[in-house]
Parts: sequence; structure tokens; C-alpha cells
Amino acid sequence: MSPELGLLADVVPFSWVDGPGNRYVLFLQGCNFSCTACHNPHTIPRSTSRATVVDVPSVLADLRPVHRFLSGITVSGGEATLQPDFVHDLFSAVKVDAELAHLTTFVDTNGSAPREVWDQLLPVTDGVMVDLKALDADVHRTLTGAANDPVLASIRQLATQGKLYEVRLLLVPGINDSTEQLRRTADWLLSVDPAMRIKVIAFRRHGARAAAQHWPEATAEQREQWQQVLEHAGVRQLELV
Repeated sequence: MSPELGLLADVVPFSWVDGPGNRYVLFLQGCNFSCTACHNPHTIPRSTSRATVVDVPSVLADLRPVHRFLSGITVSGGEATLQPDFVHDLFSAVKVDAELAHLTTFVDTNGSAPREVWDQLLPVTDGVMVDLKALDADVHRTLTGAANDPVLASIRQLATQGKLYEVRLLLVPGINDSTEQLRRTADWLLSVDPAMRIKVIAFRRHGARAAAQHWPEATAEQREQWQQVLEHAGVRQLELV
């Protein structure tokens, strides 16, 4: 794939849930995790006839008619950092375009990218949202099929360089939401940044893969318990959705 081309699964022209403000979101094709709870399983394969090839000029052309209504652009997936050259070229083009330069550039990621990929992307990236499926290595592998060492390393690197916008915790009752796990997770995240912004996303069966259809959804009482545990651990910037 040429550095100026990207493999695209989908586009959401206006989104209020993929970063701050109203954002144009590109969901890139291909992911190196196989999360049981994935709500976009069609974006996981690296190669599929459903995806389309796009270049940077075509994305910029789509942005121009609506840029006045946007706060920024977010690349998601799949896993956006598997196409770092395209993301870098796209963000670089936005930054130097007089009409589009007001748009902030964000990455929504599973955190698996190595340091050299972040070194490439961060100079043209305003913020990164990282999904941390579990602090416990075994639980993380159960949920994603992959190790979490790279994810934890990414969180540290991004926080150190001032580019970590938030960490997102997808919580599944009985799997990764025990009081002990939540306390340990909060303690670790706050050790990285005492002002860490954390978003808790309650698992929902609707749209999830078949293997997760038997998983329980959180009750209002469980969600309240999550909030209490995290706030008691010292989390001050907390959102539950």
C-alpha cells in the first residue's frame, strides 16, 4: 500500500463520541486484535472486498464542504495504527491546509502500536484515545487474543508526551469488572498520570459478535459500583457511557 493510500472500512461524517466536539471519523480496515466484544467485526480482516482504497486528496475533498461544522478528524478502525503512513500523510495534509488547519487530529487505538509508530504519528497528532481492555495480562488475552504489554507501553509513552486524551475501559460484568481489578487499574493509570481522563464503556450485547451474545450487561447498580470504586481510587476525570 502506497504511503498516500489507505484501506477504508467506513466513514461517519459527524460524530460526538469519537473525541472532543463534532468529528469526521474514518474507520480503517484491519485489526491485529480479535476482541470477542467487537461491535465492528467486519473491520478486523486485513483484506476484504467490502473495504475501499482512498487517498489523502479525496478525504480532504470530502472534508471541505463540512469543515465549518467540525471540530476535528479522528481515525479509528479496525486499528488505525496499522496504516501509519496513510494516517501521517492525512494528518500532515490537514495541518498545512489553510482551510482545514483548525481541525484537530485524533487517533482511536487499541494501543498495540510500537514506539516507532507513535514517534512517526505524534508530531501531527493532537490527541490519542486508547482502549485498555484489561490490566491483567491473562484477562486481556482472553478478551482480545493478544498481550497487553504494548498497550501499557503506549499509554506511558503517550502520557509522557502529552498526547494521551483518554483511556477507555470496556467493562463486562463478571469478566473484567471486579473491585480488585478496577482498583488495580485505577492505581496503575493514576501512577502514569494523576489527572488521567478515563471513560468507562459498559458492554452491550447489541451488535457484538456471536461469542459475546451470552455475556451479561451491567445493571444500574453495577455501573454505580464501578463509579464509586474508581472515584474512591482517586479518578477525578471519569465518564460512564
